[in-house]
Amino acid sequence: MSLVMKKVRFGIIGFGAFAERAIMPAIRSSHNSELVALQKRSLDMAKWKATEHSVPFYFDSVEALASSPEIDAVFIVSANAQHHSETLTAAKYRKHVLVEKPMAINTLQAKEMIEACDHAGVKLMVGHMLRFSPLVQRMKEIIQSGMIGEITFAQSHFMYDARQSQRSWVLNKETAGGGPLFDIGIHCLDTMRYILDDDTVETVKSIMMPNHSTGNVEKTSVLALQFSQGVLATIYSSFESSYRQGFIEFVGTKGSISAYNFTPSNTEAVLEIKFGKEGKIDSIEKENFSIPNLYVKEVEHFSDCILHDKHPLITNTNSLHNQEILERAIHDSKK
Repeated sequence: MSLVMKKVRFGIIGFGAFAERAIMPAIRSSHNSELVALQKRSLDMAKWKATEHSVPFYFDSVEALASSPEIDAVFIVSANAQHHSETLTAAKYRKHVLVEKPMAINTLQAKEMIEACDHAGVKLMVGHMLRFSPLVQRMKEIIQSGMIGEITFAQSHFMYDARQSQRSWVLNKETAGGGPLFDIGIHCLDTMRYILDDDTVETVKSIMMPNHSTGNVEKTSVLALQFSQGVLATIYSSFESSYRQGFIEFVGTKGSISAYNFTPSNTEAVLEIKFGKEGKIDSIEKENFSIPNLYVKEVEHFSDCILHDKHPLITNTNSLHNQEILERAIHDSKK
């Protein structure tokens, strides 16, 4: 692909409700990207959606979309179990790949995805869009500055009622790979790793209900982690909440930082900074953030990397380690 190209031409693989609601508008709102194709399993449905949204090309197979010369990159928005094969197909036809989280359903698949894209000379990035949040970037800045001292503990939770989800496959182990840990807990994990700037989680302990040995995905999980720099952390994720909520906090020797509502796009969020003195809370500061459309930021970053041959902010090494942690958590929960 010529570097004089002004926009990256995307095809969406797995054009379901989420792609229609979030990914399609993000690509179209991106200044350096355009949506030219979509894929659904039914050709009639693909044609209907393409006509409804004025998308030039439509396909009923991944192979057909990936082989099209009209497409430069794919955004894979299908069920987790399909990420592996669809990435390999896209790489076969030398298409760049932006794939929804989690990267895959196991570490072996993730490694094969990386190898296939490396061999084809195309870029691969997992969609951890929270890294582009100004709130998340500010938390990282505060911790690196030493403002709240040495970090000793981090915690995050993300929960919602999965019965309200349009993605019925999230409860199916074969299709999803895991429950809320794979679906939303991965956001907590990746964001925590990014803010701490610690690439290695050395210890993973987990409790999942129900246990994966029953043949189902968990509906609620708790992870206990220890990072290589010594920080201890917990992550709680659940499909069994009556409302949707996200929260993240980092505790240091001088104070703490925390925020609710750290996951959505197009919203307002507040960062709370606490400082202690003589064993008591001495002061509380608040910073307000207007969170932009993080999917737009994600797409623009990936397209910029393609157009200017740069390395994505979300590296394959990082994504692979996330997958390893997910796998270790499932394994530990079976003990």
